[in-house]
Amino acid sequence: MRNTIALILGGGRGTRLFPLTKIRAKPAVPLAAKYRLIDIPISNCISSGVNKIYCLTQFLSVSLHRHIRQTYSFDNFNGGFVELLAAQQTEGSGEDWYEGTADAVRKNLSYIQQDFVEHVLILSGDQLYRMDYGDMMKTHIESGADVTIAGIPVSRDEAHALGVMRVDDSGRVVGFLEKPQTPEEIDMVKMDPAWLDKQGIPSHGRDCVASMGLYIFNRDTLVDFLQKTQYQDFGREVFPAAIRSRKVQLHLFDGYWEDIGTIKAFYECNLSLAQRTPPYNFNDSESPVYSRPRFLPPTFMEGAQVTGSLIADGCRIEKGAVIENSVVGLRCIIGEGVVIKDSIIMGADDYESSTRQQTAAAQGKPPVGIGAGSVVQGAILDKNCRVGKNVRIVNDSNVQESDTHEECPVRDGIPIVCKNASLPDGWKLS
Repeated sequence: MRNTIALILGGGRGTRLFPLTKIRAKPAVPLAAKYRLIDIPISNCISSGVNKIYCLTQFLSVSLHRHIRQTYSFDNFNGGFVELLAAQQTEGSGEDWYEGTADAVRKNLSYIQQDFVEHVLILSGDQLYRMDYGDMMKTHIESGADVTIAGIPVSRDEAHALGVMRVDDSGRVVGFLEKPQTPEEIDMVKMDPAWLDKQGIPSHGRDCVASMGLYIFNRDTLVDFLQKTQYQDFGREVFPAAIRSRKVQLHLFDGYWEDIGTIKAFYECNLSLAQRTPPYNFNDSESPVYSRPRFLPPTFMEGAQVTGSLIADGCRIEKGAVIENSVVGLRCIIGEGVVIKDSIIMGADDYESSTRQQTAAAQGKPPVGIGAGSVVQGAILDKNCRVGKNVRIVNDSNVQESDTHEECPVRDGIPIVCKNASLPDGWKLS
């Protein structure tokens, strides 16, 4: 793994996660009260012994860059780094921005062609899972593959939203279809469930293997593909072409894996982490999830009722507050009698001083936090929101998509109070 570099693809504009990506890159979106999406692949890399990591992005990368700089610092003896490669004009890449995942890597080939590099691990920046990439590397080397791709068994009902692979008995990938929509298309790439059972993974009726978008390339194979073609995307172009001309091996994975690409997926994933037995465990001592160390006081609660929720550091929760099945982020200020159910509250970037509160009050804005008597249900509140007293953020009308309220649009039926938004006393989602 010392001769492996990891490339984490930061994604495009993140339109499906808008407005959470209105002023930040997709990998910088907060997760599980105190982390960011980028912490997942980087933590997997560190636990797997991969400590030379690049993150490729081009949209709104300031907060992502700040987070990486303040979080990931390696010692001088073992070396290692996490660096951001934002789109830039260079002698070789010209003046264009990244046109896709493969194009982004092509425009950074100089980093891949360093002498020590033997393998390139390509990862996504918006997925939640825990994997030892050393196991995947073992599959890659022992099979003599040019490319190895991680795959997860899925049911036919799930297959239509994913790239589905067909493999032979040795695990070599011999077919691929992106997002098959009809039963006939799925039949073209389906697997015999008995084959999965033989690999030690119970099929449970699943007869498809979906690509997780995680690849290991031999360095020279990757360089050859990118220099001799103009392919722009790994999933749609590079991977299918590799199947035809190179040996592509499947690495089977059957743990928890969630692609957090939409508002609904983000919402449901976060709330699942607040369950008594969550599908993803942050308390794994052997493979921890790292994030920026903060010097925050313990959360203070007085006479509040909290059930089935995640509460981050530095919060103040006043008496009479009720919090159920929710995720409450850093530095949240929650007033008396506030009710929060099935919601994600991202918290604040810092504590608001009395001077700033006075300035906000002069502008008719409430303090940062959630004012007394307010109700938040089935919603997402981004960072630094100012929610007044007796505010009601509940989608009573069951609207699925709406931009009626600029500071609180609705996506997938979920009201989202935008970052730095201000809702006055008595405001109600209509």
